[in-house]
Amino acid sequence: MRIRRRRLVVAAVALLTAAITLPAAASDGPSGGRAERPSRGGLSAVVRYTEYGIPHIVAKDYANLGFGTGWAQAADQICVLADGFVTVRGERSRWFGPDAAPDLSLSSAATNLSSDLYFAGVRRAGTVERLLAEPAPRGPSRDAEELMRGFAAGYNAWLAQNRITDPACRDAAWVRPVTALDVAARGFALSVLGGQGRAVDGITAAQPPSSASGTGTAQGPGAEATARAARELFAADDADMGSNAVAFSGRTTANGRGLLLGNPHYPWQGGRRFWQSQQTIPGRLNVAGGSLLGSATVSIGHNAHVAWSHTVATGVTLNLHQLTLDPADPTAYVVDGRRERMTKRSVTVAVKNGAPVTRSQWWTRYGPVVTSLGASLPLPWTATTAYALNDPNAANLRASDTALGFSRARGTDDVLASLRRTQGLPWVNTIAADSRGHTLFTQSQVLPRITDELAGRCSTPLGRVTYPSSGLAVLDGSRGNCAPGADRDAVQPGIFGPSSMPVLKDAPYAENSNDSAWLANADRPLTGYERVFGTVGTQRSMRTRGAVEDVAAMADRGGLTVRDLQRQQFADRVPAGDLVAADAAKACATLPGSTATGGDGRSVDVREACGVLAGWDRTMDTGSRGALLFDRFWRALAKAVPAGELWKVPFSPADPVRTPNTLNTSAPGFATALADAVGELRAAGIPLDAPLGEHQSVVRDGVRIPVGGGTESLGVWNKVEPVWDPAHGGYTEVTTGSSYIQAVGWDGGPCPVARTLLTYSQSSEPGSPHHADQTRLFSREKWVTSRFCERDVLASPALRIVRVRER
Repeated sequence: MRIRRRRLVVAAVALLTAAITLPAAASDGPSGGRAERPSRGGLSAVVRYTEYGIPHIVAKDYANLGFGTGWAQAADQICVLADGFVTVRGERSRWFGPDAAPDLSLSSAATNLSSDLYFAGVRRAGTVERLLAEPAPRGPSRDAEELMRGFAAGYNAWLAQNRITDPACRDAAWVRPVTALDVAARGFALSVLGGQGRAVDGITAAQPPSSASGTGTAQGPGAEATARAARELFAADDADMGSNAVAFSGRTTANGRGLLLGNPHYPWQGGRRFWQSQQTIPGRLNVAGGSLLGSATVSIGHNAHVAWSHTVATGVTLNLHQLTLDPADPTAYVVDGRRERMTKRSVTVAVKNGAPVTRSQWWTRYGPVVTSLGASLPLPWTATTAYALNDPNAANLRASDTALGFSRARGTDDVLASLRRTQGLPWVNTIAADSRGHTLFTQSQVLPRITDELAGRCSTPLGRVTYPSSGLAVLDGSRGNCAPGADRDAVQPGIFGPSSMPVLKDAPYAENSNDSAWLANADRPLTGYERVFGTVGTQRSMRTRGAVEDVAAMADRGGLTVRDLQRQQFADRVPAGDLVAADAAKACATLPGSTATGGDGRSVDVREACGVLAGWDRTMDTGSRGALLFDRFWRALAKAVPAGELWKVPFSPADPVRTPNTLNTSAPGFATALADAVGELRAAGIPLDAPLGEHQSVVRDGVRIPVGGGTESLGVWNKVEPVWDPAHGGYTEVTTGSSYIQAVGWDGGPCPVARTLLTYSQSSEPGSPHHADQTRLFSREKWVTSRFCERDVLASPALRIVRVRER
């Protein structure tokens, strides 16, 4: 009976897919220049679901592939997707009220009103329409446009043909059909996340000073305070997105072929989640991986020949121009002695249970006037000075074509060629490996063309402080020759071309953990790039140090396989613990009377803590005893002891992986931090040696799921950022961290050897069978075996086939 059922399934697949002619291994090469006839209505696709609700979407062309992708994403994430489309239409205040906060997935706006004023302004200005009208490669290709058109149609078809059961948006009037423009607008929002999206509140709040308000003579921001705020704003380890990725060359592997481990750190809730699928157009495209929600292309993934991942880069994707204003009119500025008027955009937003709100935005030749980059970095608009924000990604709608180029690539050279041709990645590095044993690291991102020479010649007094410290250039807007220049090989004006990008090819390992390109390989450091890309010769994060130690040792050991990548992902080693725990335990044992005074002045018995720290296994595994104590101690220590006093041996550029080191246990804050950590756990009723998983978990469907991994400052590869809630047992949720993980290699056969894991699972709907199934795998450090080849898809015991179409 079992054999017969399998034959029936195979026969059913053959019948359902005959019109699309599925081969045993569909080619993923380019179409060879053949003109493709765009689909016009009647879109359809075949979706085959395998274990964990992973869809394998097959279609005859890009419009139909987009249709199947939009349908399948809506089936899993309808409420999250709909919420995002409300955002990019500028309608959050209409449906949810002006004062509530968005989920921050598509901008940094603090309120719905601020978000709406920005996105409604983008819509009113026709920004996205103009980008869509640009011919490729400056604008999107026909394939990318067809994907977006199909995605919108697939989303709408699912909405028309299904009943929403997710309580987050069931029966909600704000869940409505979308257009291809809505899909493109979501892509635009992702593109400007690091630029205009970072400054939405400052753009929408910017209003010219009036003499009656008394702000006409307000002083500009202090240089030192602004430099400090800029460093914090652009620090990768403070972002809600990060990542690790490593590519190993054939010189280090067991079979001479490449290996790639991708471990992006993204939000676990909201509209910046990944969603997993396989996309196939027989003979043209065959790719599997994770897509950011609302995207019709695979963002991080693999095909039969190459695998790639991304890490958030250190390049600063915006710059400021300090404007010299006309003394008689603060809405006019002077460039090369000539007066220019700002452009006033009046934007009206509908508000729930209230009158519409109309506000003005002010735009210049450089971009919008902005009065802040976050609460800690004010940029006041005075009678004499204002600041305009330049974001070159506001002219970039090319990321889909970059992703398509990756998806069709047959090796790392093709990945690099796609980056050079499309220049579409706004804020990430790329790490790749291929079946022929090649590796690639490149920081190929869209950055304003701020050279060190330009910054030296054109920085204002404020910029002379912010640029060296953070890469944020503040240029003299009164001089036309201080605008970012143009590289001859750049696809758009004002950005760096491919020849300026840091690139490392065919290194034994190429790794990045959100520091600059400098130590992608510690034996082959990258130098010579401009400061706006990142730093050289500066202290690395604890996560970078631990990662380079781990992957360099793996490369030296050699004989690597996909299984080694899997072990690295869940090793949960704590580099900070290796550096600190033993010394902390010894110093703890010498405290007089085994007591320490906490920050509240109370004396705390820390005797037990000394033994727990000494016996801790230096990991953040769910069963690790002492991990929670060290975690809380390390956080307290970072607050109590200035960074310059934490270590006895300072950082040395000559030994960047191993310095700084040796904990300064004589620092006054050491004993205080230890006492505070012990007191905190005892007050919460948590034993000092409790297994981590008993107090670091998430709750899904009413069931507590233990979670391993650790916070940024601990340096753990498997990063998770949990929410501390001692009244309810410790860490009770994860906000961001390991997300779509893939370990990929090749064995010489037609199918890649791939293991994947989507930590938060495919669906946001609590009632879905795929709401927490992969989260439980993540807890147990288990993986999903990729079903990439046709024979493997058809062999799935969970195979479910759906043919989706417009009606």
